[in-house]
Amino acid sequence: MNCQVHHLPELESATSHVREALQAILHTILFIRSPGPVAPHDVHCESFRTTYTRIAMDNDPPPLQRSPSSGYNNYNRQPQQHQQKSDLDRKVDDSIETFLRSLIPIGPELMAGCLTLSFFERRAKNKLFGLVHQEEKVVWEQWVLRVVVNNTPRPMGGDEASVIERQRIQDTAEGMLKAVLHRVFELAGNEIDHIPSVMYDFEINNAKKPDDRDEVYSRVSNMPALINLG
Repeated sequence: MNCQVHHLPELESATSHVREALQAILHTILFIRSPGPVAPHDVHCESFRTTYTRIAMDNDPPPLQRSPSSGYNNYNRQPQQHQQKSDLDRKVDDSIETFLRSLIPIGPELMAGCLTLSFFERRAKNKLFGLVHQEEKVVWEQWVLRVVVNNTPRPMGGDEASVIERQRIQDTAEGMLKAVLHRVFELAGNEIDHIPSVMYDFEINNAKKPDDRDEVYSRVSNMPALINLG
């Protein structure tokens, strides 16, 4: 079986927002590639002006009602009791935390890594004339996402320049997230013949690229000068 590999656009996000961005991307792919019929559940991002659809779980909160205001965080949020995570949420969140701990520095206040979501089926494998039975994982699709986490402090002042800069950072992050989600939808519908008809599973891990060091030097060398010493 040939493995389809999809490379998504690079995502750059602030430390405080990267988890929600990765949740949006991963849950969107998992919903599209769910093995069998599932119920949809819309999630309104708190840090971005966007909504994504994920697989509905029994412990999902009720849908949020949009307020008349058009702000992205202006939803009527009712106080909710702490809800236990589903197995799917726990697997995704734990994988995100493991991935974030594996990031490598690529410049001042910048960390990067390559996240891979793999879909695979389990097949029985016989050895020694069929006397020994083993199981192998056959990967049939991978989604690869390069992630850059920007730890640069945001301007917190109330002056016009600080407000404009915060908005610029927010708009850039939202644009990159929406570009990734848009590409997911494009790639997901291109080819489906490779998707197996049997039940399958997924795993999320950090795939270190062989040219990471070259990208580090390239990115640092191309950074604009912050101080003019001349």
